[in-house]
Amino acid sequence: MTVFRSAPRYTYLVASVAALGGLLFGYDIGVISGAELQLVKAFHMSSGSEELAVAAVLIGSVLGAVFAGKLADRISRRYALLVMAIVYGLGAVLTAISPGYWWFFAFRLVTGVAVGASSMIVPVFIAELAPRQVRGALVILQQLAIAFGILVSYLFDFLYTKLGWGWRPMFATAVVAAVALAVGMLRLDHSPRWLAMRGRWDEARAVTAKVDPGASDDEIDAIRDSIEAEQTSSWRDLLRPGLRGALVAGVGLAVFQQFIGPNTVLFYGPTIFSYVGGSSASSALVSTIYVGLTLFLFVFAAIALVDLIGRKALFYIGLSGMTAMLVALGFIFRAGATHYGVLLLVALIIYIACYSASISPLFWLMSAEVFPTRLRGVGASWASVANWSANLLVTVTYLTMIADIGKSWTFWTYAIVGVLALIFVRFFVPETKARPLEDIEDYWVGGQRWPEHSGAGSR
Repeated sequence: MTVFRSAPRYTYLVASVAALGGLLFGYDIGVISGAELQLVKAFHMSSGSEELAVAAVLIGSVLGAVFAGKLADRISRRYALLVMAIVYGLGAVLTAISPGYWWFFAFRLVTGVAVGASSMIVPVFIAELAPRQVRGALVILQQLAIAFGILVSYLFDFLYTKLGWGWRPMFATAVVAAVALAVGMLRLDHSPRWLAMRGRWDEARAVTAKVDPGASDDEIDAIRDSIEAEQTSSWRDLLRPGLRGALVAGVGLAVFQQFIGPNTVLFYGPTIFSYVGGSSASSALVSTIYVGLTLFLFVFAAIALVDLIGRKALFYIGLSGMTAMLVALGFIFRAGATHYGVLLLVALIIYIACYSASISPLFWLMSAEVFPTRLRGVGASWASVANWSANLLVTVTYLTMIADIGKSWTFWTYAIVGVLALIFVRFFVPETKARPLEDIEDYWVGGQRWPEHSGAGSR
């Protein structure tokens, strides 16, 4: 893709190393899917304790997202990710040696802290180092890494199940990526915006010259203006008229990304496929691998299109496809899924493809773009908290909804959310394609209009 040839090689090194945090994110939320059936037997779980075990990492993610913004501002995005790499590694080892259910829950919660914190810090770190013309594609590299991590977790789940090694190696394997992330962070630079926040302007200028030589001076001037404005800023600014729109957009996308139901498939995939009478746990895992492969491949579509057709067009295409497939899934279950196993798999694959090419990566990108530079850390943190809280709510209610209102109405409920998400994007989400990050505040306080000097794009 020609978009990837328009920035120095170091820029992609930074994005690739930082995106290892996304790989760990994906692996640790995906691995539970294949381990779930074994854990139910090992710890004699009820449906309620099963939901809680799956949700443990999400509870930790909410906690991690709460302090991630302040941590990233205080010790730097770079060192915050280094700390999270250590937490990821410890969480993986401790989870793998859990002697009982509550130990497992506690250690998964620890891992979740790293997941929640890195989910906010990684896109901010990449966005602050990326040239504007490829910023969208580079930030979405995190989503590619998340999808790859989920796929890898499904593959290892299947491998360890076939080998009869049980669930413990499934969780321990994450140590490899955690070590790689820690080593990589030791070799990278701090983001220029964080350096500028600390008054280290010479270092900030040197870093911008490495990642975007042609626009280094303009970038430094823009950062200087935003830092000066930050001196009189407070998180309460996000609640005042004008900037409140940024908070609504960020938090709204966070909630819709989860309430449209993708993690019911990613976390409970084998359970869903068991509804059609899969012959074994391994056959259900094979179907889950198809879903994971789709999730991974369609991130490339998002990378290719996000800076070409824009964010909002991808939202419209992806959310429309997801909503249609949710309606179809409801009818498949109403007609009797045991007779339409192939259609069920096809509908789920299309649903995940649309998710992977749209709201899945776009939420994380927009959480790094819709907030003013001076409020980006706290704003992205709030959006992450909302995202993980919504994720937790969906995860701990899915099996209950299936029992209470049935499979069809469960998926139709998510479809209704899909329609609401389309309306929300139309009226509350800006088009940020090719816009300087420093101009986003002018957009919000200027009545949701971009300043004339800010470049191509539309509302």
